[in-house]
Amino acid sequence: MNINSKEQIKILMVKEGLNARTLALKLKEYTGKNYTHQSVLHKISLSSFRYDEITTIADMLGYEISLKKKL
Repeated sequence: MNINSKEQIKILMVKEGLNARTLALKLKEYTGKNYTHQSVLHKISLSSFRYDEITTIADMLGYEISLKKKL
């Protein structure tokens, strides 16, 4: 299955019971950067999260991203 960053973030948000506002608040606390719910919604709608942002979100929520070689 091939999912994009938009779908990955939405899946994590559902699993963790987060909305854009709470994700933005957690990101702001975790990184010290100025995330707003509007910026999070914008990044989700455009699938424009950078890889480092996705790994930060995963780490912050207690997940890890791994790469596996195709068989």
